[in-house]
Amino acid sequence: MLSSVLLAAPIVTCSLSAAEPVTTGRLLGEMTDMAGLARFPDPPYKTVQFSSYDRASVAPYAPGWYANNDGFGGEETPNFLAVLQKPGADGVGRYLLAEVEGPGAIVRTWTAAINGDVAVYLDGETKPLYEGGAARFLGETYRALAGLTAAGGEVPDDGFRQRDSCYFPIPFARSLRIEWTGKVSDIHFYHLETRCYPPGTDARTFALEDLTTYRDELAAAQAVLARPDAAWRPPGPGRTVPIGAELAPDEPAELAAIEGPGAIQELQLRLAADDLHPALRQVILRGYFDGAPQPQIEAPLGDFFGSGPGVSPYDSLPMTVRPDGTMVCRFAMPFATSARFVAENLGTVPARVSGQASVADWAWDGRSLHLHARWRVDHGLLADEPFDLPFVSARGRGVYVGTAVMLLNPTRVPTSAGNWWGEGDEKVWVDDDTFPSLFGTGSEDYFNYAWSVPDLFHYAYCAQPLDTGPDNRGFVANSRWHILDALPFAQRLDFCMELMHHTRTPDLTYARLGYFYATPEVRDDCRPITQADVRQGLQLPANWEPVGAGASRGAIFSQAEDLVAPGQPNVEVVEGRMWSAGKLVQWSPRAEGEKLELKLPVAEARRYQLVLTCALTPTSGRVAVSVDGGPSLEPVAGLFTPYHTMLRNVWLSAGEPSTLELAAGEHTVTLTAAGRNEASGGTQIGVDFVWLMPRD
Repeated sequence: MLSSVLLAAPIVTCSLSAAEPVTTGRLLGEMTDMAGLARFPDPPYKTVQFSSYDRASVAPYAPGWYANNDGFGGEETPNFLAVLQKPGADGVGRYLLAEVEGPGAIVRTWTAAINGDVAVYLDGETKPLYEGGAARFLGETYRALAGLTAAGGEVPDDGFRQRDSCYFPIPFARSLRIEWTGKVSDIHFYHLETRCYPPGTDARTFALEDLTTYRDELAAAQAVLARPDAAWRPPGPGRTVPIGAELAPDEPAELAAIEGPGAIQELQLRLAADDLHPALRQVILRGYFDGAPQPQIEAPLGDFFGSGPGVSPYDSLPMTVRPDGTMVCRFAMPFATSARFVAENLGTVPARVSGQASVADWAWDGRSLHLHARWRVDHGLLADEPFDLPFVSARGRGVYVGTAVMLLNPTRVPTSAGNWWGEGDEKVWVDDDTFPSLFGTGSEDYFNYAWSVPDLFHYAYCAQPLDTGPDNRGFVANSRWHILDALPFAQRLDFCMELMHHTRTPDLTYARLGYFYATPEVRDDCRPITQADVRQGLQLPANWEPVGAGASRGAIFSQAEDLVAPGQPNVEVVEGRMWSAGKLVQWSPRAEGEKLELKLPVAEARRYQLVLTCALTPTSGRVAVSVDGGPSLEPVAGLFTPYHTMLRNVWLSAGEPSTLELAAGEHTVTLTAAGRNEASGGTQIGVDFVWLMPRD
């Protein structure tokens, strides 16, 4: 990154003096203003990210482009703009984390972990706005600043902190400088995104008093960010246009034709089919604005809403997928003369689309933009040597506003350390960049989480609504929405994500969508969706079995169906592609305290950690585990999840020490029914395989 960032002359014809001043209150309003994204920003700005990316990366065809020492510690070149003070005997040094000359605003911060402190200086002041823990500022910006007010103490952070990132705007009039003091030998991951406005922009520098001055804007933003589907409301009244069509295989059908000018404020669709999982990938949604000869929107219906494949409920600001299968898009879709939606069923069985669009008036002008969302997929990828996977390449003027990815990761490794698909970084070139404006530290970091966790989560600006497992294996869906940190471009935008896997993995499927607004003159590199695109990558590999690699290196695996003693009540072996060797032991205890025994062979006497890979389902209960009649191991595992069927590893501990001393021979692993989550529809316990991790 450059140590200072200046934006060139204004990209569109506008009067900066006429533009509303950039204040904390205005930026808080933009956090939930979906219609505002559909106009090129006034004043214009460029979004730049400072991060701990590996400084060995300098050019795509120069050595080190895929270097991955991005904050782990001990990098040959420190992961900062400059060394301000070399480390002393204690290993602590001082470094320049970010520097911007000119008006701008901090719009996103993120960290997976970082030691040390930061000092944040606005407008060249000698007294920092904030001086203290780096992790606190980067992970909880709003709370860090609110804690400096006279009231002090902890404050609610509903909405601003989203997983491992924080979105709280900090505008500045003349400059930003952030210094980090810490040990570069220790972990120090960070992202910090800023808007950079043209010289002369009327930006009002953040002060702690803004937390009081803009208390209403704060409360309004927090309410929507915390619960988008419940709290977001369209900016104005609109008319409702019903949508519905029967979709025979291989026949397109018009869903709606709307005359303009106008703007769709909210689009709600629901698909019905005998087998919804493939239908949501094989029914293609196309949107045409203002008579375009090719669709600005073309995507599988489920993937367009970030839910592919299948229904994966989550609640974000631009997109919500409800448990009943209703899918909601809140990206505004303005048009000057017309909007037309068509669906085509590229599957083999009939389907039906129903829903509605809320359409409001729109004053079309020179800043108005059309929404683009063009899906692309690669099947049969070999995840081995890293490479940059293109998401969007656009030429023209527009604003990038979101990313969704849907993968099938068929690795046989059962642990995140070993089956993680997203070690690679995002790289985004804007306009005349010779080096990316955004260069990240890992795919999960881009999507606002960290450490390749398989947790399901959703926030206003990001979500992981699907991860079938175990850990990062199987079907995965991630999304991130650029709202406060949108990426305007005047001439071009190129968005790539490195595909870097922990383990050589053939036959990976990687589907993705880049969402952006643009003028009709824009050109991109998308191509029409084919039948072959949507009929592959919808099934897990048959009869897979786990292998020891990464965190499971050296593991000894046993299939649960081989361990069940004959004749035990309420036990059945079910079949399916998700399960190792195609089989799952499913136990349906009738009462709490009921037991099921597994006979586990041990070839070598030594210390082991016991791991069960279990099914999580909407009808699962809780289970306690013991070995050879001993005390229950920790934890008592809750296997309920509200919407999906997934696999997860349960790492069991005997306390201190956490391992078990097991002699050679047969041992009895006893499962004890321990009730259920009150939301669960049953008490089922599904065990796929059991494994022993040798420990010294």
